[in-house]
Amino acid sequence: MRAADLDIRKLLDVDAHGGVVRFAGERAVILDAGALGRLREELVRLAGYAGARAVLTRFGVEHGARMAEAMTSRLAWDSDAELHGAGALLHTLQGFIRLAPGDTTPLASRGATLLSSYEAEQHLLRLGRADEPVCWMLAGIASGYMTRATGEAVYVIEDRCIGRGDDVCHFQGRTRAAWGGALEEHLPFFRESDLDPSPREPARPRRAAGRALVAKASALPFAAPRGEPPAALVAESPAMRRALDRARRVAPVDSTILLTGESGAGKERVARLIHGASARAAGPFVAINCAAITETLLESELFGHARGSFTGATHDRAGLFEAARGGTLLLDEVGEMPPGVQAKLLRALQERQVRRVGENTSRAVDARIVAATNRALAADAAAGRFRRDLYYRLRVIEIRLPPLRERREDILPLARALLAAASRRLDRPVAGFTPEAEGALERHGWPGNVRELENAVEHAVALARGGVADLDDLPDDVRGADPELRGGASEEPAERTLESVERRAILAALERHGGNQARAAAELGIGASTLYRKLRQYARGAG
Repeated sequence: MRAADLDIRKLLDVDAHGGVVRFAGERAVILDAGALGRLREELVRLAGYAGARAVLTRFGVEHGARMAEAMTSRLAWDSDAELHGAGALLHTLQGFIRLAPGDTTPLASRGATLLSSYEAEQHLLRLGRADEPVCWMLAGIASGYMTRATGEAVYVIEDRCIGRGDDVCHFQGRTRAAWGGALEEHLPFFRESDLDPSPREPARPRRAAGRALVAKASALPFAAPRGEPPAALVAESPAMRRALDRARRVAPVDSTILLTGESGAGKERVARLIHGASARAAGPFVAINCAAITETLLESELFGHARGSFTGATHDRAGLFEAARGGTLLLDEVGEMPPGVQAKLLRALQERQVRRVGENTSRAVDARIVAATNRALAADAAAGRFRRDLYYRLRVIEIRLPPLRERREDILPLARALLAAASRRLDRPVAGFTPEAEGALERHGWPGNVRELENAVEHAVALARGGVADLDDLPDDVRGADPELRGGASEEPAERTLESVERRAILAALERHGGNQARAAAELGIGASTLYRKLRQYARGAG
């Protein structure tokens, strides 16, 4: 038999009197797509994106495997290729997808492209545009089907998705060995015992496994590039939605971008989003904190150096501009860059060339520049603290990331996503927060923004005694010991200023780290030189 011979009229059997529907000989039910969309919405609400993805992926694997078993046991195929191609056509007949002309299987070298996906459509309708591919069940269906059809474990991964704004959905299927390290971030969403290519007994009990899945689902991480959970990219609030929408719109354009916002607001994660959605996604993403390196070393790091150009330069070394060729270079804390390096950076941006320290020749570079700062660069440029020409060169497109206090709708979704990642990282089965803990999270002022929230959630996961994090598991300041940090009423409203909140956050971080300035600066997401300057200001004020 050939895949093209599949006929839904022969596959679908409806017993109008008995109320039994069979598809390809298997008992089936007909469900409304909108109801499945509602199920997805509830899964995300109850278990977070990670838990929902795990449930739907594993459900899809089971569905795909059963379809493959039905196809192989009931029909004689002309070739393995016909059986493989039958999978996509079968699920087109079931109403899941619309395959691009000429595509038959995700195992093909070019993969398989879908012109429509009910799953992406329902996600957009119910949850809005996502930051990652969302056809989780379809990826599971394809994985289960291809595993059973080929006789070896096949993992099908979606790399383009209508649900995140792409024109089409695209899937690629490979074995674990063929995927290599690229599969690691996706593995937690599959249950490897389900990708066993050998046929299974139909009556094999699964109730215990199902209960274990529900218990552990929300402890899984949400997949993200380089294993980084994109919690900072949760966007329920209008302000954050606008920022992320602008980031996605400008990503395909190779313009220089300036990301502004307070420390810990998620600027690096947005930079990674821009890189991943650009034509440079296959190239490297290179980041440097301009505040953490001295002027001499910063110049060498950015532009490279020749052997013997300074003490310790024992060999020629390429700089980060060259290392980021074909990719993206993130200049974090660019507002802290020394004046001498600013001038050389401006020249590199204008001429698209760099000159290594100690060399007389220039080298062409091809890297997209994304700069990030927590400073008011416009004011610094006006005051002469930052080169005005460099400022305008960097802010071809400016994207402001709002602080967490301006996106309060995001606090609990962020906290749940961070809790899922922390639970897996610490190997602690913590599935959520108590209502009292959630109330404290919502009341807190979050002067350290998402980074502070991430630390608070990890604190709660580490201390939680059971399956949920309680109020007592949160840090003292988050529990509500300080009304000023909570954003609540204060007996001294004149003191409730951004400067005072910042000062309290810095001093609290120093106290938590026993006075270690480097660790405190890392927690707060600022450079060590910035922290030192702030402390000097406080000392002068006290004197």
